[in-house]
Amino acid sequence: MKKVSVVILNWNGAEMLRAFLPSVVKFTNNEVAEVCVADNGSTDNSVDVVRNEFPSVRLIAFAENYGFAEGYNRVMEFLDTEYVVLLNSDVEVTENWIEPILAFMEANPDVAACQPKILAYKDKARFEYAGAAGGYIDKYGYPFCRGRIFDAVETDDGQYDVPAEVFWASGAAMFVRRALYMEAGGLDSRFFAHMEEIDLCWRFLSRGYRLMCIPASKVYHVGGATLKKENPKKTYLNFRNNLLMMYKNFSSDELNGVMRVRCALDLLAVMFYLLKLDMANAKAVINARRDYLAMRDEFKKDREENLKLTVNRKIKYRYDFSIILKCKLLGKTTYSQLLE
Repeated sequence: MKKVSVVILNWNGAEMLRAFLPSVVKFTNNEVAEVCVADNGSTDNSVDVVRNEFPSVRLIAFAENYGFAEGYNRVMEFLDTEYVVLLNSDVEVTENWIEPILAFMEANPDVAACQPKILAYKDKARFEYAGAAGGYIDKYGYPFCRGRIFDAVETDDGQYDVPAEVFWASGAAMFVRRALYMEAGGLDSRFFAHMEEIDLCWRFLSRGYRLMCIPASKVYHVGGATLKKENPKKTYLNFRNNLLMMYKNFSSDELNGVMRVRCALDLLAVMFYLLKLDMANAKAVINARRDYLAMRDEFKKDREENLKLTVNRKIKYRYDFSIILKCKLLGKTTYSQLLE
């Protein structure tokens, strides 16, 4: 039986499939892995493209669009492999991309999830914004990566070519143990989009598992295919979901203090957008905080469950500094500078 299911979630992305699925089919070793397209109720010709142009690819067709998180949650019910790769439809993979991560996870049963080194498809010498060489968060819940701090994206000069433990693995190309994914509850579909993979990774870490970036595996990601950076909807989802994620996962000792600081920092973000005369993004941050407060009680049981199952209360790679202070005020723009 095959060990791995590579699953591409698709919605009205026929041309994206034509562009990127060939590399996945070509470079995925079919002795150990199957390639699947899970179609989220597309209204274009995506299903026909998969059936007619990629006959070796397994098609799982849903009657409606379940979105990113719930789509992947439902896909798990159709699979029987030990490992699943959540792969964005705009990712070009390379030769030998499966084997290094599979070998590492086979040898390390305490590793719940991994990601490859993620480079930019449009500038292959540089890291890609959404994941780079593995993700972390700071004291106040802001995510960043080896290779990308806010908008400062590094050139790949081999500086992150050693395997490293990370706080979160990118949902653009996440290798995960299927049983642990389901045991942890999968991706939170209420997030709709953004931060859901970090939330899942936080659960893995708090329950005693490790997460890794294995740079011997390399992929190229287009990124921003759904919502462009500075899109007010993206701003809204990032701020709202970040607050919900912290509420779900922070210990009782830390939560109130962190949230007070975040309230002040979010106010600064509103002022920053107003100074740029960017009313749409200023309003997005305000609406995100409003809706977080309105939704918080809905996540109370999730918080109680997470805290009850927590065995690792001090996660090493949630760094005890403010990324805003280090980056915006002290001028640190690379991961190595942050650690100085």
